[in-house]
Amino acid sequence: MDRSELIRLLDRYEDRHPEERETVDRVRWLLAERERAFHRDCFDPGHITSSAWIVSHETGAALLTHHRKLERWLQLGGHVDGQTDVLASALREAAEESGLEGFESLPVSGGPVILDVDVHEIPARADEPAHEHHDIRFLLRVSEDQPIERQVRESKEIRWFPSAGITERFDEESLVRMARKAAIWLRQDPLGPPFATGSP
Repeated sequence: MDRSELIRLLDRYEDRHPEERETVDRVRWLLAERERAFHRDCFDPGHITSSAWIVSHETGAALLTHHRKLERWLQLGGHVDGQTDVLASALREAAEESGLEGFESLPVSGGPVILDVDVHEIPARADEPAHEHHDIRFLLRVSEDQPIERQVRESKEIRWFPSAGITERFDEESLVRMARKAAIWLRQDPLGPPFATGSP
């Protein structure tokens, strides 16, 4: 995936979510105006990151990480470090952070589809100024029947959460939004692209 393909995926995402046009426009502006948009040293206004809502193949439970500094549960993901293939980056981060193997992106046919887009501010710290993360999010599935081996210091814990009631358990708006979108996709045919009117 290169920069132009990511823009096409964002266009398709906006077609499904016209109410999120302002957010998508901010990401498109970054891609058009900042040559180093995929690098973590791009601070004005920020840079691209990628993450994933991860569900269990067996139970549909969601895999979340408890962020050590932010003290809240989040989806797995991180910096793309110059990689323009944001889906590949999300897959890499999921494996590196959890130690799990065999991730697949949904839908499994028809090419990559963005589950969610979020732009949020990261506070200044150490030698980094305040900046934005323009996060591109995908839906991944993996077998729960393997041990989790937490790999990164930023995480205090990685745990499966039952899908039932997950939107009531957490108050992080972007987390709840992803959970709702993923639930809609999975209630449809997870093997096909969710392009029907009204789907995420």
